[in-house]
Amino acid sequence: MEIVLREVHDSDLPVFFRQMNDPEAARMAAFTVKDPADWDAFDAHWKRIRASSDVVNRTVLADGDVVGSAAVYGEPGEREVTYWIDRAYWGRGIATRALRALLAEVPERPLYARAAADNAGSRRVLEKCGFHVTAHARGYANARGAEIDEVVLTLDG
Repeated sequence: MEIVLREVHDSDLPVFFRQMNDPEAARMAAFTVKDPADWDAFDAHWKRIRASSDVVNRTVLADGDVVGSAAVYGEPGEREVTYWIDRAYWGRGIATRALRALLAEVPERPLYARAAADNAGSRRVLEKCGFHVTAHARGYANARGAEIDEVVLTLDG
């Protein structure tokens, strides 16, 4: 399977919106927006981040199909990675390959990531890409309606 990153196109947004409204995927991600079904808020968010020169945002393609997104955002020295892969494609190594491609495109270090402590799949992706757990925290997870444990991971230079 060929994994490619490219610039985000307007036509990708409805796909991302559908992916983020998958209840099982949202529960696993945990730290989601308050109301994932709010298209106007979703659209406004994407307009902001696509207009920002501080955000590197990519669409993830698997054999030409839009299967998710990956990004680096934040202030220098505190930048984080994030990614979302359609649940139908989980377990195929796509997130790992997409994150590796993004990390090759964005060479600055350190980079950080956060994941729900019980999200073993995401932690495994990050660790395969060289991140290591550097802190434990608690945060409110909109998708779970509760405060949960999370891990902070770091990719050093």
